Amino acid sequence: MRVREAYAADAELLAQWARTMADETEGLQLDAGTVLAGVEQGIADPSKARYFVAVREVPLAGDEVIAEPVGMLMLTSEWSDWRCGHWWWIQSVYVTPAHRRGGVFRALYAHVYALAAARADVVGLRLYVERGNAAAKAAYASLGMHDAGYDILEAATRDAH
Repeated sequence: MRVREAYAADAELLAQWARTMADETEGLQLDAGTVLAGVEQGIADPSKARYFVAVREVPLAGDEVIAEPVGMLMLTSEWSDWRCGHWWWIQSVYVTPAHRRGGVFRALYAHVYALAAARADVVGLRLYVERGNAAAKAAYASLGMHDAGYDILEAATRDAH
């Protein structure tokens, strides 16, 4: 398993995974064109987002290897005046069903944690999780994450579905 930054050529797959994740976790049917545009813009502009792809290397005959994408994670940044640094938010986590519970998220998390720890301007990692998603909460806790004590509220200014 290795983790790499996403390329423009990954946009369609990552958009499909984002739509699948929204359906699986929240029962939302997101507009394909909107999500694709969002992923394309995020990949093109790191000030908006950074996408990472976990790939499983599959050996073929001889020395040939195929790098099969098996999961993704998106990072966004939030400035904290309290800490004079950035919180990196982990979002849009998706692992293909055949590779769940196989260390894919652990590899993605370890990669972005190392990137964050190497930068003096990043104070930590955050993510949000659906209240009832006990499996995800347990996975995040096993990596050392804890409940930060906040609920997230929102007020949409347009319908995103």
